[in-house]
Amino acid sequence: MGNAHLHSIHVHPVKAARGLSPRQADVEPWGLAGDRRWVLIDHGGKVVTQRRQPRLALVAAELLPGGGLRLSAPGMPPLTVPVPRPSATVPVEIFRDKVEAVPAEDEAVHTWCSSHLGIGVRLVHLDDPATRRPIDPEYARAGETVSFADGFPLLLTTTASLDALNSLIAQGEHAGEGPLPMNRFRPNVVVTGTPAWAEDGWSRLAIGDVPFRVAKTCGRCVVTTTDQDTGERGHEPLFSLGSHRRLDGKLVFGQNLVPLSRGTIRVGDPLTILE
Repeated sequence: MGNAHLHSIHVHPVKAARGLSPRQADVEPWGLAGDRRWVLIDHGGKVVTQRRQPRLALVAAELLPGGGLRLSAPGMPPLTVPVPRPSATVPVEIFRDKVEAVPAEDEAVHTWCSSHLGIGVRLVHLDDPATRRPIDPEYARAGETVSFADGFPLLLTTTASLDALNSLIAQGEHAGEGPLPMNRFRPNVVVTGTPAWAEDGWSRLAIGDVPFRVAKTCGRCVVTTTDQDTGERGHEPLFSLGSHRRLDGKLVFGQNLVPLSRGTIRVGDPLTILE
């Protein structure tokens, strides 16, 4: 795979909102700099994602210097959100984890987000990613933490596997829904120049000079059926993954990565399989 390289980088400042595609990104122990450090919670403290609110796909979040945000959405005035000053945290329930986070200071921020979604929500910030949320101990090494990503610091997908999946979709009963774009899978890094599904066999790799370990294959959910431009849902890719990519009861696409060191990755960096 001598021509395998990093095709694109994707950072999602607010979990479940629209992502950015920078040409380079700093790799921190808990993920790409600025990725999923903000999340919306309901009045019970549970994380709100596209699983429950597909309209989140229409929210664009631009990352500002220092970690603040500029939010925009159809029919809504743009809104700037600074990183909150150190203050009392609130509990956040993200899957099986309980995490402390700091609410945005301006009540207008919560009102803006609630107005767009039509439900009461609050926007909170992960102030200390180095300590707040350990990775699932079944797959973690000592001291490894993660942001508000589903479970791991980075998600890797490959263009060849998406092409292969789109070929399967084209042969199925929901062929009209394809081909699907990569943003359905909300990856952090997309690599190209590899065989389809080659990533299933990787355990350690490097992008440029930055090494990663592969923690586990990524099980997929209903978010992948959500059109990231409209918020509308269909049947694919879960229908085709269910027929062709079922592993341990999960429908899988992509690999979860944990950085083994800090560094900077850039579009075009070579991909090296270490193990």
